[in-house]
Amino acid sequence: MKDVYILGIESSCDETSVSIVKNGCDEINTVILSQIDIHTLYGGVVPEIASRNHVKDITFVIDKCLRDSGIEMDMIDAVAVTYGPGLIGSLLVGLEAAKTIAYVYDKPLIPVHHIAGHIYANNIGHELKFPLLSLVISGGHTELIKMDDHLSFLKIGGTLDDAVGECYDKVARVVGIGYPGGPLVDKLAHTGNVSYHLPIPMNDDSYNFSFSGLKSAVINLVHNEEQRGNVINKEDLCASFQDVVVKSLVGKTVKALKEYNINNLIVAGGVAANKGIRDAFEKESLINEFSFSFPDMKYCTDNATMIAACGYFLYKKGVRAGLDLNAKSSEKLF
Repeated sequence: MKDVYILGIESSCDETSVSIVKNGCDEINTVILSQIDIHTLYGGVVPEIASRNHVKDITFVIDKCLRDSGIEMDMIDAVAVTYGPGLIGSLLVGLEAAKTIAYVYDKPLIPVHHIAGHIYANNIGHELKFPLLSLVISGGHTELIKMDDHLSFLKIGGTLDDAVGECYDKVARVVGIGYPGGPLVDKLAHTGNVSYHLPIPMNDDSYNFSFSGLKSAVINLVHNEEQRGNVINKEDLCASFQDVVVKSLVGKTVKALKEYNINNLIVAGGVAANKGIRDAFEKESLINEFSFSFPDMKYCTDNATMIAACGYFLYKKGVRAGLDLNAKSSEKLF
């Protein structure tokens, strides 16, 4: 059977990335140009600055990916691109680049949902096994998705307010440890002790999550301690916060695995890089005897490898987009 090579483009936020993936699982080459040092100066991603840097970098990243891979454009079967959700200005840069390549080289254009891409990051290097449950945790998403086959997405639960990654960043800001908050909170949590009492949000029988109340609880705790003249132990507060997050995510996810009789769990999204969350699920997988996998660290944050991997299955399914494909800042997967 002929190998299929997909060129993927990702620019939904502040990473400009291009990748070539063979058969949906073998990475040929990936280039990621991050803007994190730029946005750290502002304490978060500035959309206008992000889109301007994408414009500046996109041609260089495409050329470098192709040159370093040794793959010629006539070997590429299709161009896959993130069309949403994300920052509209950033998305448009990658989308217009993909449409231009598809037009000039007469290649099929494959539209990829950003969250589907994160899920298919788990397919890189090894095949997904169905049925499976995917826990998508990122700066904008916290969702439990059941999959019976490729590209079959059934949402069984999700956050009712803040996403878990967003909550991490806000807690980091309150504690005063900088940006990006998630990795910093995770790092401090491993050096602290669970000594502050925080409520477990949405501690019920549903598969929904809520992190707004937990964020508010941290804000109120810090404010009250400062009013009393007490010094916050940042390491202990991060450990206490992460302990609650882990209990919420693990508790509902394991419950769903049992109720739906599923033995395969994958974790996807930027927060999948969190060591505390990974360790907790590894432990639960041994206790409850289910298969657990997560992407390599380099595939957790935004990257074009995952877009090309997902694009392969969309290509095989016959999904195509016209050159009138537009970017969408918000778009449901289900």
